[in-house]
Amino acid sequence: MSYLAALVTAVAVFLTGRLLIGARRIRSASVAAKSPGDIPGIDVSALQFWSTVIGLAGVTFLVVLALTELVVVALAPAFVVATLPKAYFARKRSNRIAEVQEAWPDGLRDLLSSVRSGASLGMAIENLASFGPEPLRDAFAGFDVYARSLGLVAALEMVKEDLADPTSDRIIEILILAHERGGVVVPEILSDLADATTRDAWTLEQIRTEALEQKINSRVVFVLPWLVLVAMTAQSGAFREFYSTPVGILVVAIGAVMSLFGIAIASKLGSQPPEPRVFGGQTR
Repeated sequence: MSYLAALVTAVAVFLTGRLLIGARRIRSASVAAKSPGDIPGIDVSALQFWSTVIGLAGVTFLVVLALTELVVVALAPAFVVATLPKAYFARKRSNRIAEVQEAWPDGLRDLLSSVRSGASLGMAIENLASFGPEPLRDAFAGFDVYARSLGLVAALEMVKEDLADPTSDRIIEILILAHERGGVVVPEILSDLADATTRDAWTLEQIRTEALEQKINSRVVFVLPWLVLVAMTAQSGAFREFYSTPVGILVVAIGAVMSLFGIAIASKLGSQPPEPRVFGGQTR
């Protein structure tokens, strides 16, 4: 009976989590190939992603089950740990994009200096891939090869789709426009773009800093009750006996659903709506 109740609880928690957290498909950095486990700019396959999710959840379930001997108590930590790989890779992707956004003002000033020194815009971008800020060197790695074989516009489009970032989209579209316009207007375009990008980067950093504390608090409030529950049931006694009964299982199930609703509300209130990629996915 208790195992049947635990199974029902697991299904309820899983379905609720899918609804609240949103199990949306994660896009690949490649335009041609897409898979549920791919995140733009992060080199991880769907097999690696889901293997990590299943492995971590399984190990967590077994460890907590060994400590508490209660299936229902082990389910909630296993579910939480199962969501960590997606959060980790998304965070890694977010950090990479933040580094690129912060590097763009210096990179654009490097482009401006190269153009004012007499280099063409294409040559200036190639120099950026070799001598620019480190995040932009990684983003433009191989740009010179693609530019010579496919053309500058197509090479910039490839960089844009690899970064998959609204700020980079706008900058690269303006670089394409400056390349197509050419002439004496290019330095003026680059100068205005560098100033605007500096202001945007400063604003984005302020938003991230203000949202960080709320995110940390919401995660801590969600995790602490479950750590206390595991600690209370780690040894035999009244707590373990209670949570092994149908009433105890029901209490854990209700607590899990309420926790999920709480973390969803806290995350919603503390998150900023993502900026749409107005120039993303365009072909020329």
